[in-house]
Amino acid sequence: MAIKTEMVGQTFGPFQRDYDWKSLSLFALGSGAAFDGKTGLKYVYEKNMKMLPTFGAMPIVDAEVTKTIDWGYDYSGSLHWSFDVKFHNPMKKLEGKLSTKVLLKGLYDRGEGRGTLAQHIGETYDDDGTLLFTCESWDCCIFDGGWDGPKAPKDIVEIPERKPDFEVTEKIAENRALIYRLSGDTHPQHVDWDYAQEVGYPKPNCHAVSTAGVACRHIIDTILDGDSDRLTRFKTRITKPLFPGCTVKTQIWKWDDNSIRFRVIDANDPDMIYFNFALAEWK
Repeated sequence: MAIKTEMVGQTFGPFQRDYDWKSLSLFALGSGAAFDGKTGLKYVYEKNMKMLPTFGAMPIVDAEVTKTIDWGYDYSGSLHWSFDVKFHNPMKKLEGKLSTKVLLKGLYDRGEGRGTLAQHIGETYDDDGTLLFTCESWDCCIFDGGWDGPKAPKDIVEIPERKPDFEVTEKIAENRALIYRLSGDTHPQHVDWDYAQEVGYPKPNCHAVSTAGVACRHIIDTILDGDSDRLTRFKTRITKPLFPGCTVKTQIWKWDDNSIRFRVIDANDPDMIYFNFALAEWK
């Protein structure tokens, strides 16, 4: 299928999503919250509940969005490449309707065999018209490179070479992707073993936003004294597919008074870096 470059610059939506405390809880459970029945309970219990901030990255990768903005890519080779969420206002209600408009800002050719990068920018509002969060999300469609398109701009976040200031370890449950997909990202690579193996994976992999939720929880508890409302930005690059059952380690470096750098590695293989070039900022 030909690349539909004429779609670049178009805005799609609004995509509507009803939510309540149960959907917020389900998202957090799919991101590992309360894995022991206690840690991160505030994200899953309706009493004094808080939104797990990485929820802001989810509306833009909903299956309805990705299938609507079909610029001619091979869906089986679509991978989440990176995302950058900025939090403008806290979510004040535990139920309501979210509205997301998504701009297809760019398509960039990585070359034959390396795929195409698709850049999307989504703005999500509550039903009062308040802008909650903006998410710049990139997908790499690995089977769609080599069409002589423009090259992507470079965007590298510096990671310190010294030892991390903090490290937090957590095991990823075997059924993690099965829980997270119920929030709306139903790509079969996360559930169907035959499908995953046909596109080169040993088994279904975890959703990037789910794993980001793990790192986000670690950062909030370690740096922000558990106050998720202080977070203003969360940005990361997905560098390796992560499979359920592994144990991850979030490495955190102090950067300045209001930001850190971080990455997520395999706790048993430090050369296996799942998330890299990552930062978080707060107020």
